[in-house]
Amino acid sequence: MKFGFCVMADITDIGFYPHIESLGYSSAWVADSQMLFSDCYAVLALAARATTKLRLGPGTAICGTRIPPVHVAAMASLNRIAPGRLFLGIGTGNTALRSMGQKPMRMAEFSEYLRVLAALLRGEAVDYGFEGRAPQPIQMLLRDERCMTLTPKIPLYVSGFGPRAMALAGEYGDGIIFAIPPRGVPVAQALGHARQGAARSGRDMHGYLNASLSSVAVLEKGEAVDSDRIKALIGPNVMASVYYFYDEVHEKGIEPPPFLARIWKKYCSLVEETRPEHRHFRTHECHYTALHRGEAELIDAQLIRDTCLIGTGDELVERIRQLEQDGLQELVFAIGTSGKYRLAEDFARQVMAKL
Repeated sequence: MKFGFCVMADITDIGFYPHIESLGYSSAWVADSQMLFSDCYAVLALAARATTKLRLGPGTAICGTRIPPVHVAAMASLNRIAPGRLFLGIGTGNTALRSMGQKPMRMAEFSEYLRVLAALLRGEAVDYGFEGRAPQPIQMLLRDERCMTLTPKIPLYVSGFGPRAMALAGEYGDGIIFAIPPRGVPVAQALGHARQGAARSGRDMHGYLNASLSSVAVLEKGEAVDSDRIKALIGPNVMASVYYFYDEVHEKGIEPPPFLARIWKKYCSLVEETRPEHRHFRTHECHYTALHRGEAELIDAQLIRDTCLIGTGDELVERIRQLEQDGLQELVFAIGTSGKYRLAEDFARQVMAKL
C-alpha cells in the first residue's frame, strides 16, 4: 500500500512536500480550485524542485476550467523538471466550479474531454472542436522536447465518484481515484465499474492504477473521536461532505442522506443566513481549510465516523490491511489545515511503520 496527501494549493507552504517525502509518503496531490487557492501548477513546479522522489500531480485538475491542451502543456512542462514522477488527476469539478455559481461538467462532455486529453497525453493526433467550431486534428507539437515532454509517460487518473464516472475512468484513464467507505464505495465495486468502461473500449486492465481519496485522523490513547484537536484537524473535511449534499439536495429536490438528517435543518439555517445569490460563497469558501461560525457545534463523534477514516494507530493498521486485501493500491489523505504536518508524522510513525 502506498500513501499520499491531497493538499490545498498554497504557494507559501512548499516545505510540506519535502517533509512528507522524508517520512516515506509516495505522492502529493494538489487541489485545483482557482477561486480559493494558489494555482496548482505553480505549486507543483515548486514542489518538484523541492523533492527528488515524491510523485506529484493535480488532485484533481478540473476539466471545466482549462481545455485539454492547456492541461497537457502544464504536465509536459513539469515532466521536464521531474521526469517520471508526475501523474495527472482529472475531475469534473465541484468546488472549483460551484464557487463560481456553476455546476460540474456533465458526463457526456466529460467523456469527450477525456477522449481528447488521453490522446494528447499519448502524443497522438486527435480531432478537437474548440468553442463550437468544426473539429480539427490537434497534437502536442514537441519538435525537440526542450520546453516540454511527454516522456516518460504521465499516467492519467480519472476521478470517479459515481458509476458513470468510474466507467469513464476505465475507458480512458490509466487509473481511477475514488472514495472508499464510509462516504464512498467498496474497492471491488469501483474497479468493477472501471472494468466495464475498459471492456466498452476494448482496453486491457493490466497495470491499471487505483487510489482512494479519504479523510484520516490518528487518535491519541484515550482521545475522544470528537475532541477539539480532531475537530480542528479534520472538521473542515467533515463539513465538505455536508455542503456537497447541500448542493445536491437543493438542485435535485431530494432528501439529504440519512447520516445528515439530525443536523440538516441546523446546517441549512446557517447557510441561509447569507443572501441567496451569495450562498455558493458561503458553502465553498472554507473548503477543507476552516469552519464557519456554528459548524463546530454540528460535528459530533458519529458524524466524524460517518465521513472520515479515524482510529488509533493499531485500529487504522487493521483497516488498511483489509483495504489492501481488497485491492486498493494507494490511500490519499485530503487535508487543508495546519495540523497536516503532525498528521503526516503521526500516521507515518503509528501506521506506516507497522505495515
